[in-house]
Amino acid sequence: MAKERREASDDAVMTRIGQAVMLHRAGDREEARNRLAALWAELGEDGDPLHRCTLAHYLADLQDDPDDELLWDARALAAADGGAAGRPPADHPSRAVRALYPSLHLNLAADHLKLGRPEAARAQLERARAACRVLPDDEYGDGVRAAIGRLELRLTVDDADQSP
Repeated sequence: MAKERREASDDAVMTRIGQAVMLHRAGDREEARNRLAALWAELGEDGDPLHRCTLAHYLADLQDDPDDELLWDARALAAADGGAAGRPPADHPSRAVRALYPSLHLNLAADHLKLGRPEAARAQLERARAACRVLPDDEYGDGVRAAIGRLELRLTVDDADQSP
């Protein structure tokens, strides 16, 4: 019975995340940010890594400042690793969390590029590319791989523009 309540609770958290994301997509960015931030505080540092990772991943997209976006994307990666304060990274993240790594590293690469740090962006893109082996051959996997390719192309174009 306790396990069933926990699973129902887990589903409720993902439902709440989904509702906030729908608000954002519908144009209510501020309300989405408020709801996700409240849920982040509610879960705390000991919350489920998938929930924390998903929350931070979406909260990053709702930031106005690129430094804040980088901070939330870094939190998403730390949550995926199981890295909460005083807790070592998980040795074996869940399959659902592992599938997020390419996107997490891609987002960090994009953040670094926005902040004018192309070398850090390249390093994150390498990690994203390496993590792609866990992606399924479906629309999601294809989309992440394509986004990695587009960001790599942007970095190459930027390099060409920078050369004398």
